[in-house]
Parts: sequence; structure tokens; C-alpha cells
Amino acid sequence: MNLPVAPEKSTHITVGEGGEARQIALVHRQGRAADSPMLVWLGGYRSDMSGTKALEMERLAGELGLPSLRFDYSGHGVSGGAFRDGTISRWLEEALAVIKAYPARDVILIGSSMGGWIALRALQELRKQSEIGIKGLVLIAPAPDFTHDLIEPALSETERQSLQERGFFEEHSEYSPEPNIFTRDLMQDGFSNRVLTGIIETGCPVHILQGMKDADVPFQHALKLVEFLPADDVVLTLIRDGDHRLSRPQDIERMRAAIIGLI
Repeated sequence: MNLPVAPEKSTHITVGEGGEARQIALVHRQGRAADSPMLVWLGGYRSDMSGTKALEMERLAGELGLPSLRFDYSGHGVSGGAFRDGTISRWLEEALAVIKAYPARDVILIGSSMGGWIALRALQELRKQSEIGIKGLVLIAPAPDFTHDLIEPALSETERQSLQERGFFEEHSEYSPEPNIFTRDLMQDGFSNRVLTGIIETGCPVHILQGMKDADVPFQHALKLVEFLPADDVVLTLIRDGDHRLSRPQDIERMRAAIIGLI
């Protein structure tokens, strides 16, 4: 039986200083036990914390008595900041700030699409600079290094010229009437944040959920990611009829099972 999620009530923290300061909206819910792992939602490019999977993660946390945390990157949802200023480094900084604002002994990072990339980078940074333990990762249609591996090789000459001359190019979105915008800063910063360059030492179990009919992140990209995770307990679930969103009831059940398997 699914328990209802309490009405939305977000709070904000300030990330950055001076002209770089932006208000990041988040929803944190406490668990029943102080030492319970906290579920942290890391969303995708142009998605927000009110999406189906984010709410279902929070619902599951409530059922299990676990704390949960979801937020909007700058330029997304109800957070401040301009979307065009967004880069992987900028959104990573916000993710780390939000997690540290509600410290837990252990966290489970659930990253969707670009959020899978942010999750891997956040894990690397938390292991270097924090005592917060990473209990596990659930990566849903993960898109690590998507700027370099997926977008750049497919750029048309017109798009390359637009990047050079205008500093961005636009692409039709299947999920919004507004086009996707990819900036030169995002592309260059993405190169600096690549993770598929050597062995990724997560030190925790990883469960990847990937649709084989994903038009945005081909399932071969998930297979490539697995190659860089040879030392860890990694489970890859390929969903033959799954798309990029993986938000159908059966997909949500797979996500719930993957999270529960890490607790």
C-alpha cells in the first residue's frame, strides 16, 4: 500500500557568493531513526524535483522511515539562477551543498540521466572532503560524460558554428515545447568533469536501470559505464521496452526494488 506524500513545502539555501549566489530550492524529510541512510534525488537535464520518480523516491523513504532529500539545480524548477549559466561543476557544487546542509551518516544517491553523472562526481568529491558515507548508487538511464560522448560526436556543422559564434546551440526537445539549449561553457566544463576516463572506485554497490528503447541515452552507454566499474558490486538491469524516462508503474517498481536492495 502506497502512503500519500505530504504536501510540497520547499525551503532554500544559498549556494555561491556575490554575483555567483543562487537560491536552491529543496525538500528534506526526516526519517524515524537518526542513523538511517538518507535517500538523495539527483535529477536530469531540465528536469525538476516534482517529477514522478523523485516523488516516488520520497514516498518510498516515508514508507521505510528513511530521511529523503530532493532539490532543483539552479535554472531548474523553483530554484534561482539562469539555466544558461548552468554547468556540471555548478550543478555539482549545488548538489554537494544541499547534501552537506542535511548531513547524514550514510546516503544513497539516486541519479537520473544527467543526475547519474552528478551522482558519480558527487561520490568522488564526498569521499575526498566529507565524512558522509555512500551506501549505494541507483543510476537510472545514466548519462555520464554525455556532453563529450553523446552530444559532441553528433553535432552538425550548423550546431558547431552556432557554438563557436553564439556560444550555444538549440535542439528540439521531446519533453518540452521549449528547445534544449547547450552552451559552450557546458560543453567545455563537461570535458573537465568526465568520469569515463579510468576505473571508477565507488566503494559501494551500484544498480543501473536502463531502457533499451532509450532515444536519448543509448543502452550501449550503460554497458560502457559498467566497464569502468569492474571492482564494485554492480547490477545492470536492461529493460527491453523501456524509454529514457522509465516512469511507468513497472519502471517505478524496479527503482523501488533497486533502492530497497541497497538498504
